[in-house]
Amino acid sequence: MVKLNKIYTRTGDAGTTALVSGPRRDKHDLRVDAFGTVDETNSTIGLARLHTSGMTDLDAMLARIQNDLFDLGADLANPVVEANSEYEPLRIVHVQVERLENEIDHLNAALEPLRSFVLPGGTPAAAALHLARTVSRRAERLMVELSRQESVGVPALKYINRLSDFLFVAARHANEDGNADVLWVPGKNR
Repeated sequence: MVKLNKIYTRTGDAGTTALVSGPRRDKHDLRVDAFGTVDETNSTIGLARLHTSGMTDLDAMLARIQNDLFDLGADLANPVVEANSEYEPLRIVHVQVERLENEIDHLNAALEPLRSFVLPGGTPAAAALHLARTVSRRAERLMVELSRQESVGVPALKYINRLSDFLFVAARHANEDGNADVLWVPGKNR
């Protein structure tokens, strides 16, 4: 288990950070940017949860996702493991992707099909979930770019892709099952 006695170490003062596997990377390195944006996604979900405490099922789903996002960050922070390593690295696994898919299907079952795009807004919970969705999309873009240069697990890429779908459906659910959705009207203000 993790034990943090001292919060500052001064090891990053020169603009680098350590990966789990040991090597140091610049703080602007693409891998560091990817797991940092996953952390940012987690924080926006934490803010959204300030508005979902009365929505027991949704809030429990978001709590599980926050834990998964720490797993995803650990996965991204440990790109290489030597064959003779003493431990198995923490990785996102397919079961976590499947759970997200099942939760999307569960929330989506109560929603009417869309006939227009949805503008971010509506209830405070929905607006916060839309913000989390856009941050998760940025994390996904960074992870995909990283995967073109270095190893990124397929389940990790699937998970971050499903997450934005989940957050979209969750926002509609938080918008009174879509009844409070703010719909885009093309050319409305011409």
